[in-house]
Amino acid sequence: MPANQSAPFVDIVEVGPRDGLQNERRALSIDARVQLIRHLVECGARRIEAVSFVRADRVPQMAGAEEVLAQLPRRPDLSYIGLALNRRGAERAALAGCAEMNIVVPVTDAFSVRNQNTTVSGMITAAADCVRIAKEAGIQVTVTLAVAFGCPFSGPVPLAALESVYTRIAALGVDEIAFADTIGVGSPRQVLDMAEMTTRHGTKARLRFHFHNTRNTGYANAHRAARLVGLPSVALDASVGGFGGCPFAPKATGNIATEDLGYLLRQEDIPHTSVDLASLTTTAEWLAQQLGSPLRSLLPRAGDFPQAPRTSP
Repeated sequence: MPANQSAPFVDIVEVGPRDGLQNERRALSIDARVQLIRHLVECGARRIEAVSFVRADRVPQMAGAEEVLAQLPRRPDLSYIGLALNRRGAERAALAGCAEMNIVVPVTDAFSVRNQNTTVSGMITAAADCVRIAKEAGIQVTVTLAVAFGCPFSGPVPLAALESVYTRIAALGVDEIAFADTIGVGSPRQVLDMAEMTTRHGTKARLRFHFHNTRNTGYANAHRAARLVGLPSVALDASVGGFGGCPFAPKATGNIATEDLGYLLRQEDIPHTSVDLASLTTTAEWLAQQLGSPLRSLLPRAGDFPQAPRTSP
């Protein structure tokens, strides 16, 4: 049996308009952010993390979430995701008409206190409140477990510690749980361990991963996730141009790039969200100019290359 027949469908979640912009020195205007999202829709993106409902004084790059959403095209096949960290953010996301809500819960107290001014238990309590608001509004809910692969303040995260947080989040009845390699320290072995852990618990929530390429393991991790066996689908976050990072995590450099990930999945014959690599490359170059920042991705620099023909065994 060809290997790709056992691979899950990879649902690419475009996070460039949110994670890609939040750590850049230059804050884009609302019109420019709307234009970016419209470009991404034309490239084939269908799930887009478009905005973040956070305080503008802490993350000025994300100011004006409601104004951005109000100008976006609305179609049945498009799903705009809003990030929320607390009850107020969740209420704003619900009122703004997000199709999905992403709630971030760190898995270490050290990161949670620095990033969200409360402990992990406090964040789980806050997440439960956000989940209730989302469900009452008919919004799909993802909880992203931040620093799941390693914490910049407390070091490696034992799988048992991650599992303890995971089970408490799964009990909230969320639609999707994402494991985030916030500072890019993860390995493919950890990806497999996390996937096996979710299988042991039989959780109904979909599986999603968020990789940074800080130590050049992001694409190896993505490939491992795309080759998991026994899952109908797995979601992978990616950011056009490879931009991204967390303003509250030291050395949390760019996400894996949407165009580089798309190239990898295509060359490996792994079914995935249909994205146009040429259009993504053009969009990545446009975004780099808007930000006054160099591209992190490689496909725009090297160019596309045809898929090698397969020979029969």
